[in-house]
Amino acid sequence: LQNTKDPQTILNILNILIEVVSVGGGRRASVLVTKGGTQILLQLLLTASKDSPPNEELMVLLHTLLAKIGPKDKKIGMKARINGALNISLNLVKQNLQNHKLVLPCLQVLRVYSTNSVNSVSLGKNGVVELMFKIIGPFTKKNTSLMKVALDTLAALLKSKTNARRAVDRGYVQVLLTIYVDWHRHDSRHRYMLIRKGVLQCIKSVTNIKLGRKAFIDANGMKILYNTSQECLAVRTLDPLVNTSSLIMRKCFPKNRLPLPTIKSAFHFQLPVIPASGPVAQLYNLPPDDESDDNDDAETESEIETENDDDKDQHFKNDDIETDINKLRPRQELGRPIEELKMYEQFFPELSENFQVKRPAFLELPKKDSIKDSSLHQQNDQRNQLPSCQCLSQEIVKGLDRMSLQNSAKNDQYYGTGCVIKKESKTSLTTLACSKPCEHVSPCGSSVFEGSSVQLGKLCCTRVDSEEEDSRSSSSGEQVMLEVSDVSPVHDCDLYIEMVKNTKSIPEYSEVAYPDYFGHIPPPFKEPILERPYGVQRTKISQDIERLIHQNDIIDRVVYDLDNLSCSVPEEADVLKFNSKFESGNLRKVIQIRKNEYDLILNSDINSNHYHQWFYFEVSGMKTGIGYRFNIINCEKSNSQFNYGMQPLMYSVQEALNSRPSWTRVGTDICYYKNHFSRSSIAAGGQKGKSYYTITFTVTFQHKDDVCYFAYHYPYTYSTLKMHLQKLESMHNPQQIYFRQDVLCETLAGNNCPLVTITAMPESNYYEHICQFRNRPYVFLSARVHPGETNASWVMKGTLEYLMSNNPSAQCLRESYIFKIIPMLNPDGVINGNHRCSLSGEDLNRQWQNPNPDLHPTIYHAKGLLQYLAAIKRLPVVYCDYHGHSRKKNVFMYGCSIKETMWHTNVNAASCDLMEDPGYRALPKILSQTAPAFCMGSCSFVVEKSKESTARVVVWREIGVQRSYTMESTLCGCDQGKYKV
Repeated sequence: LQNTKDPQTILNILNILIEVVSVGGGRRASVLVTKGGTQILLQLLLTASKDSPPNEELMVLLHTLLAKIGPKDKKIGMKARINGALNISLNLVKQNLQNHKLVLPCLQVLRVYSTNSVNSVSLGKNGVVELMFKIIGPFTKKNTSLMKVALDTLAALLKSKTNARRAVDRGYVQVLLTIYVDWHRHDSRHRYMLIRKGVLQCIKSVTNIKLGRKAFIDANGMKILYNTSQECLAVRTLDPLVNTSSLIMRKCFPKNRLPLPTIKSAFHFQLPVIPASGPVAQLYNLPPDDESDDNDDAETESEIETENDDDKDQHFKNDDIETDINKLRPRQELGRPIEELKMYEQFFPELSENFQVKRPAFLELPKKDSIKDSSLHQQNDQRNQLPSCQCLSQEIVKGLDRMSLQNSAKNDQYYGTGCVIKKESKTSLTTLACSKPCEHVSPCGSSVFEGSSVQLGKLCCTRVDSEEEDSRSSSSGEQVMLEVSDVSPVHDCDLYIEMVKNTKSIPEYSEVAYPDYFGHIPPPFKEPILERPYGVQRTKISQDIERLIHQNDIIDRVVYDLDNLSCSVPEEADVLKFNSKFESGNLRKVIQIRKNEYDLILNSDINSNHYHQWFYFEVSGMKTGIGYRFNIINCEKSNSQFNYGMQPLMYSVQEALNSRPSWTRVGTDICYYKNHFSRSSIAAGGQKGKSYYTITFTVTFQHKDDVCYFAYHYPYTYSTLKMHLQKLESMHNPQQIYFRQDVLCETLAGNNCPLVTITAMPESNYYEHICQFRNRPYVFLSARVHPGETNASWVMKGTLEYLMSNNPSAQCLRESYIFKIIPMLNPDGVINGNHRCSLSGEDLNRQWQNPNPDLHPTIYHAKGLLQYLAAIKRLPVVYCDYHGHSRKKNVFMYGCSIKETMWHTNVNAASCDLMEDPGYRALPKILSQTAPAFCMGSCSFVVEKSKESTARVVVWREIGVQRSYTMESTLCGCDQGKYKV
């Protein structure tokens, strides 16, 4: 081509090249590009255009070949612009509109040129948008190939904001909608779906700008696309049209602010004032709410039927990985004067305990083989033999759904059949007492919540008229017996209430949720991952769009509102009743949308204006046989396991009274998707144009007028932790197990942060045994720094019970190590229903570098404990912080490694002269071989800049603990091993 000027030879060569590229595909097209083919063809095009008239066959062949190799040349747009080829192709189209043979390849080349934004603007100025609308038009069976290419070219051109504005100004949005409706009506056999989709792609491009969205709404586009997409639902092959229509409607749905007076939490806590000379000079005041950011023309993120947003933790961004080798090298430093660290000596009495007073010299512990596994259970069995009972009937189900802790005593009130609510002046505690004696035991006058030392034994449920009778009940009215010990070996209802009395909440909760009071047992069946029905997200989005189209069908009635305590619904109204005024509850507002559909808004973390994901609330007043839809509309994460089989949890009080006190996975038509409520840039961390997300699920209740609780995950309250620790302390054998519970510090709200020490008692008080006891290495564990990750507390509960058990391996661990455990690093957040923050409005797991003793006391003193151990040369062999993960399955760990961090960057780790002990992989590797739920493939040992203030990184870098981990547990089961569901 370069060396010949003979026209026929050039035509022959071009024909051969077109055939070669057509047969060889993209690979041979790439070869042509690397050989400089694009530049040669553009030069030929420029030369041929000077002929008058130009050779039509040559122009067709040149454009055909350029259209085939152009997509493989990323710089073709720039090359065409520099060579002046843009207007050549455009002028050919203008001058030969009726010559479809020539216009078709020219349009194909213009489509390739338009991938370059500068070219799109340049072509737009020369009238290419108007030209395209001369080619596309109403339904016709002629020249459909040309129509398809013209639509693809127009869609590419309209991605330019300048061209999109030009199209809007000329009224082309209405034209596109008219064309789409025409093709939709006439294409009854769906033979031209690609043309219909091409029109939708043009609409999608032009609605990327605010003017385009407004023009779409003004042209009644929402109703047009809604009606046409509904007509396409019956044909599966038309799903691309439905999905694209859905994306356009969601993008154009008018953005609304959440129906709240402020996005800040409904509750406020006055933080201590930090002096300017202190570690934290700024005042922790929230900025005012800003206005909606819908004035941006940024392209809305597209979301299709199944979102595939994998966790960003696994796909590292190079700009977030720490590349400074000096920052990566652990630099063990105390950070505080040794004199100041001496205050933590009181938390390590095991290092000086001589056991002379408690254990005489002649007393020795029994040998290992004489320790029975049943000692823990024997004490529990004795507890269950205590003669305490409650008589519960259906009439007091609603009374037990939450137990009111009143501030002032009132007169006794009659409640239901045979039940009196008594108020005790000493404890100001509402109690439920039976006025009818149980026939099979001594007269029952004890109340559920009397402050006596008698522990709860067997729960006596009298036969009630329930929808589903227990198979153990007889027609003669025999009572159903449920062992409270079956609920949990360390759950004590009376003790729980005692713990609640000393729990301090910002809203000053006066109620106790029934599941927390009574406890629960696992369901007697395996709960599989929910199979997600095809098209469920699309259906839910369509129903949301109906709100805009059929506004007269929307009830829009507020039925629960923390910001308006006077909000009430008439008793005769056929609506559900909601409540979350109990520990860890966080429901802020509920709006009835349709008869059986409700929008729910979660409360922000206190002293914050965001972090919405955890939920825990109560529902009552339901009917059976009706599907109730719940939409939690202010979630923030971009994806959730609710899109991959996770279900919300529900606890039914009626089921508990029928001897089935369980949290069970419920709900159908579950999905998680972006909605039309806009987030302010302040709440979105400075990012504009962000939207909230909706968790939606539908529940059909089994019992009429039941009281049910819904939760994001199995709730675990601060009062539950205190109860469990109290029970463990009272039930352990002090001759075998050294168990100590201290108060590390007080939180901002005045709640105690417990510190637990567990190890084995020395074999005797002989000197060598005491030395062995004192010289055991430390293992430091912590959990629940993020309140919404309740599974971290359940894993910690299992850890504590295992370490306190008579299992031989647990006994071996106790004899080998001293376990220092902080089971709940953020009690205030847990109590007040926060998802991620403490009362300071900050993520405590980002405060480990410079914790403030006034604002972050639990972190400050937890780090102080570790610094003290480093100061006395007793570094823990392992530090592990328990967390929960909302977007991954299985259990896995994050650790710290310099080499593995460098391997994920362009820096050669070998060139850094690094010597690193690979021991940081030992514990995860052991777990992967012994624990079926553990997934080594999900583990990571990369140190990211955004995580440099986390416990894992700070304990590794500053304290010097090589095996410093974050252990993540899934919220949604396993996809591997024996627990795969």
